[in-house]
Amino acid sequence: MLVTIRRLQVKYGNQVALQIEEPVAFEKGERIGVIGSNGAGKSTLVKALLGLVHYEGNVVTQLKPEQMAVHMQFNEYVTSMPVRYIMETILGTKIKGNKELQELISFFDFEPCLSKRFHALSGGQKQKFTIIMVMFQKAELTFFDEVTSGLDFETRQKLMEKLARWYQDKGDTLVIVSHYYEELEQLADKILILEKGKVAAFGKKEQLFKDYCGSVVFIMENTEKNRKLSEGFPIIKSPEHLLALSCESRAQEREVMSVLAENNVNFKRSNSDIEIMFMNAREQFYRRQEGNRV
Repeated sequence: MLVTIRRLQVKYGNQVALQIEEPVAFEKGERIGVIGSNGAGKSTLVKALLGLVHYEGNVVTQLKPEQMAVHMQFNEYVTSMPVRYIMETILGTKIKGNKELQELISFFDFEPCLSKRFHALSGGQKQKFTIIMVMFQKAELTFFDEVTSGLDFETRQKLMEKLARWYQDKGDTLVIVSHYYEELEQLADKILILEKGKVAAFGKKEQLFKDYCGSVVFIMENTEKNRKLSEGFPIIKSPEHLLALSCESRAQEREVMSVLAENNVNFKRSNSDIEIMFMNAREQFYRRQEGNRV
């Protein structure tokens, strides 16, 4: 195991911000997506693993600090010089003489930005700037904390496509903190769901989907017509404007599909919808918490 977390607790004053009781392990080459509601402990987890906050418990790893890299949610740099010189100063190398750095700059189409000052960069360009410097470290374990926060949809999509392509054939271990479900669809193969500072679920995407949603779900608009058609089928948690029907077997799937097709209902079939999986895992987490209090 690359990293194993055992009974980790982080407190801010008297308030427990993070409490992981069962072991959580990250293996070499995995892409772990971390998701949760606001205040769930996502950024606190990253800071604890990096040793940036005090914690009780054990984080077992053979990695040294220099073998880890992190892209934090907020980054600020000096604004009085072009970003070329900021990059070279922080990385301790000249762009002109470093082919690996040149490759990253070219991959992210960042050449036109090198002469600009940091404050003149767009939101997407600022994120690219920090990402390039993080990725240049070639760390065995890299954390991306809300890497596309505040960017418009198109910029987010392009940036995540770039990241997915770059890491496609590489053995790096990534921990991606995000509240954008589509980003985790693109990058993550395992999901860690945090809620109220605790682990609500952890495992491979496919298995978590089966555990909380069934084999497949059919997703459609939440209309009176569709609610009536859905009577008798298992309905699971979904965004309010949608209905999600869970199917555990092929026979049940064919039955649902037949009813929807006969009634001319537009639907989406999914076996990997992270948003719906997250919503149902969170709901079961609170049920367990309530059961433990009874």
